[in-house]
Amino acid sequence: MLGWDQETYMPREAAELRGNQLAMISGLHHRRQAATEFRDLIGAADDENADAAPDSVVAANLREARRDYELATKVPAALVEEKARTTTLARRAWAEGREANDFARFCPWFEKIIDIARRMADALGYDEHPYDALLDKYEQGATTAQLQQLFAPLRDAHVDLVARIQDSGRPVDASCLRGAFPADQQDAFAREVTKAIGFDYDRGRLDTTVHPFCMGVGPTDVRLTTRYDPSFFGDGLFSALHEAGHGMYEQGVRRDDFGLPSGQSCSLGIHESQSRLWENLVGRSRGFWTHFYGTAQKRFASLSGVSLDDFLRAINEVRPSFIRVDADEVTYNLHVFLRFELELALISGDLAVADLPDAWNEKFEQSFRLRPPNDAKGCLQDIHWSAGLFGYFPTYTLGNVYAAQIYNKARAELGDLEAAFARGEFTPLRSWLNREIHERGRQYLPHRLVEKVTGAVPQPQPLIDQLESKYGAVYGL
Repeated sequence: MLGWDQETYMPREAAELRGNQLAMISGLHHRRQAATEFRDLIGAADDENADAAPDSVVAANLREARRDYELATKVPAALVEEKARTTTLARRAWAEGREANDFARFCPWFEKIIDIARRMADALGYDEHPYDALLDKYEQGATTAQLQQLFAPLRDAHVDLVARIQDSGRPVDASCLRGAFPADQQDAFAREVTKAIGFDYDRGRLDTTVHPFCMGVGPTDVRLTTRYDPSFFGDGLFSALHEAGHGMYEQGVRRDDFGLPSGQSCSLGIHESQSRLWENLVGRSRGFWTHFYGTAQKRFASLSGVSLDDFLRAINEVRPSFIRVDADEVTYNLHVFLRFELELALISGDLAVADLPDAWNEKFEQSFRLRPPNDAKGCLQDIHWSAGLFGYFPTYTLGNVYAAQIYNKARAELGDLEAAFARGEFTPLRSWLNREIHERGRQYLPHRLVEKVTGAVPQPQPLIDQLESKYGAVYGL
């Protein structure tokens, strides 16, 4: 709740006080997590459930509780408190630096955050790369080497697809998305759509903020945020769909198991698979807009004379851009690959923090054939680094990989999902995801959950095939 308030309604000058509050709460939580009493309770529960099947919910709860305890005992409480206090103050420096297009304002704080991340990695331990320790916190079982192997064919496929789109000679006219789109009408439409697909507003809410996010306080209290541009249609709605995907996951875990691993989300990659699935595979589909486009045209006069075909092409335009959260479905992963490479270099010490802007701009130009005009559109655009979230960015691409594979399986079992969407029927897909993903909690490790649901280990080809099929049709490839 303190974190949600910090990103929504907290007064600007409250940062230092909030940093001390979060440091205290984080320290208290850490000490309880690492307490010998907790260790003894886990041991007693292990003895009582020695015959539990390895894949059972009971065994999973014990396994994950012991993992949480062991991780907590490795990291000193003082370091946890230092991180909470430092990142809270760093967020203000980041916001000021972004507003002024000046990395120098954030640089001293970022150097402190990198130092804390390295000490965290050392405390947690690793076999090959310090980044492995940070990544494992968000995607249990994943390693740097595994991600590099998974991402290599994806990068090649994405770069090739973007080049063919740019050379296709069939540019998309997305001008229909520019015009008069009042924020209050966008908000009303976003609420209508997210409610229709299954987000429960009796157990959640939607607010506006600078950087959209979802925060699950518990399965009966899930907070979404988005942002609206009154001159542009899409940002607000697709951000709301994205966050609603996260929100439905949080609302879909086992309510009676709240507080246990079986009542928690599996990983950030699995979480991201839910948001990207609803945002892109559902929210940018013909079936979805066959159902909702008439309502959109009634709300927004700017769309009244635009055909459904032209609108669909517009919302599926591929255009390299500076800002990750505004990126299209094809170029999005290139943004993630960039951050992944830079994080590895920062954590290993191969890249000095002061050299980040230049390194960012050079790598960005190599991937996008564009050079950021300033730091705000470059290395200062994301909030994640100011929060010390290293190992977080790769889970975005993992989410896309998982989403394509999971959606293929849902379609195979449920039939023609596009036809169902056109009829306004979203419950079959949501219920299937509740059963297959949400209610399983942390029963399985992420890669094992994907294999359990789809019958295959995570692999890049389903995502590559999905993008080739969709954008081949859009651009006549």
